[in-house]
Amino acid sequence: MAITDKIYVKNHRQLVSQLETSIPKGAFKGATLDLLFQGEGLEKLDEASRERVLEFAQDFLDCGCDTNPYCGHPERKFMRYLLELRAGGLGPEAIVDVMSDDYMVYAYPGDVLSFLDDSVRTLEAIEALAGVDGNDEAERVASEKKRELSG
Repeated sequence: MAITDKIYVKNHRQLVSQLETSIPKGAFKGATLDLLFQGEGLEKLDEASRERVLEFAQDFLDCGCDTNPYCGHPERKFMRYLLELRAGGLGPEAIVDVMSDDYMVYAYPGDVLSFLDDSVRTLEAIEALAGVDGNDEAERVASEKKRELSG
């Protein structure tokens, strides 16, 4: 299961009440993405919530694909965001705090830790394969990225 399947809307009940419609708790579920992408009813949200929801939409749903927001780019952008937070020195709990403050979404720190661990293991595999293939540049980049994520 991808980390984006484990990202949830913070204050879900409050937002559903303000929107006067039902949406899934998962931030990357179809109905939630539809609401964010189309922007219908967002004027019903209080100002602080509306700002964060719009920032989420701008930062993660903004691409030129015909199938947007179902093209996979929002999920990839969000994973890149998480990896950048980790590369900036934040641990799983701090990452959850930042994403909650930035976008009103949350995850469990254990899920973020698992995602980060899987990312490091993937980079280790890339590094090893690049070494076997003799691709020194790819090996160097993978090693560098692995160090950034490992702290």
